Amino acid sequence: MPAAAAAASSGTLAASYTDYIPDSVKSFVSDLYRSIRGGDVVGTDKLYEGDFRRLSARVYRDKPWPPAKAVALYCDDDHVFLLLYSELTSRHAHARLPGLTLTHRADSWDTYCSLFTVVLQNVLTMQLPNQWLWDMVDGFVSQFQRFCQYRTKLEDKTEEEISLLKRFDQAWSVYGVFNYLKALVENSMIREILERENEGLEQFTMMNGYEHKQGGSNVLKMLGYYSMIGLLRVHCLIGDYHTGLRCLLPIDIGQQGVYTTVTGSYISTIYYYGFANFMMRRYADVIHQFNKILLYILKYKQYHEKSPQYDFVLKKNEQMYALLAICLSLCPQNNVIAEDVSIELKGKYGTEMEKMLRGDDQAHYDELFSLACPKFIAAWPPVLKEPFTNYNQDVYRLQLKLFLDEVKQQLFLGDIRSFLKVFSVITIGRLAQHMKLDENTLRAILLAYTCKTHAVDNYGKITSSADFDFYIDEETVHATESKSSKHHHDYFLTHISKLEEVMGELSEVQLAEPAISPGEEACMFPSYDGAHWHC
Repeated sequence: MPAAAAAASSGTLAASYTDYIPDSVKSFVSDLYRSIRGGDVVGTDKLYEGDFRRLSARVYRDKPWPPAKAVALYCDDDHVFLLLYSELTSRHAHARLPGLTLTHRADSWDTYCSLFTVVLQNVLTMQLPNQWLWDMVDGFVSQFQRFCQYRTKLEDKTEEEISLLKRFDQAWSVYGVFNYLKALVENSMIREILERENEGLEQFTMMNGYEHKQGGSNVLKMLGYYSMIGLLRVHCLIGDYHTGLRCLLPIDIGQQGVYTTVTGSYISTIYYYGFANFMMRRYADVIHQFNKILLYILKYKQYHEKSPQYDFVLKKNEQMYALLAICLSLCPQNNVIAEDVSIELKGKYGTEMEKMLRGDDQAHYDELFSLACPKFIAAWPPVLKEPFTNYNQDVYRLQLKLFLDEVKQQLFLGDIRSFLKVFSVITIGRLAQHMKLDENTLRAILLAYTCKTHAVDNYGKITSSADFDFYIDEETVHATESKSSKHHHDYFLTHISKLEEVMGELSEVQLAEPAISPGEEACMFPSYDGAHWHC
């Protein structure tokens, strides 16, 4: 079709949609286009966070936004902007609308492929808000997760749906998802940027990832940054925790960074980092990181009550408390949990934690794990041959079995821990008598205790999470209480929060000024003669 004919066709199509596109939506598209093309990041953020969400709630609560072709007139038919618009409206449909067809899911995959291809191959001169770029990567991974769950439920699929699955067999493949995320990381040079920042040659964190040069763009750079978090999440969903943590290594989560400036990014990063470490028996690290993020949520949760992220914050909050309860039961840690977090934890899982610490058979480890774990996915494509079966729970069952096997191995270590607390020095023979075991079995249990309380961290260093250590000198066991490192910043954060509350209350108190009679002057240093005050 000639260019003039194509333009005329596009104009005719857009005009045909005019009747059902409200003026407020036309104005929003036009304003968003001008804001992005003009480099107004603050204005773009207001339109994205404000107008788009209001219109989605008021006009498109239960229906999709108009297609990209329908709004082409209001953005000069700009190809890149229409891809951004398509991604934005597709993400809204997946989040809000039930009953999405396989065609809708495949169209969304095509949209992401086209958008990421443009980002990877072209030099963009636009800047987008970090919140939008995080939502873009988060939506990409979330839609992949939902598609994998959809295609593994084959029992109830109609012949038409099976036919469409065969037709769209390349849509949302795990290889395609990995390839795009890895390409964004590599092409953005984000690893090198973070390395140069550590050497003092970059100001990435100080600038929150934005580009201060005229005509610069933060899009590829920030998509690469958030893709490292996306890779961690995808690897966790398929059960490859070691590789997921390696993908996150360039980001130092021990410090404040760009990932902490967006609430969803901050909570997702710590949750998946914590869950991966949890499955690798690094309980002490999980406890430390969850303590910080749960304290953060306690402090700022009230500010997100009207935010679309509020449900997400509440869900991750509950999942992390459940994981924290398991970690503290398997790896008791003294004086590392903030007081406010400890109170919340006892209120939610105090009874369960007591059962788990006692090694009670009634402790519901499986229920807590089911609540706390992510929705695992089967990354392999479905076998589209009869008889059709559902296998969406296969990966979950495998991960649950691995976890419960670990719990069984940990349960018999509780007795050793109890005796080490009582006896600082005891012979192996006497300890075996107390535990009603033979000496060879006791030596095997002591070896298992050492193995289970030590883990290799992400940097290859062996770390101990035991609250009691021991060594054997000839036939005598010497037990010592481990000196847990104190995290002073948690202490100060807690008390700073309390100080802010007190200052807020004091600011509301109005002190009455002393009345001074006419002709009197207030003096700075009054004197008292026993009966009266004098200046």
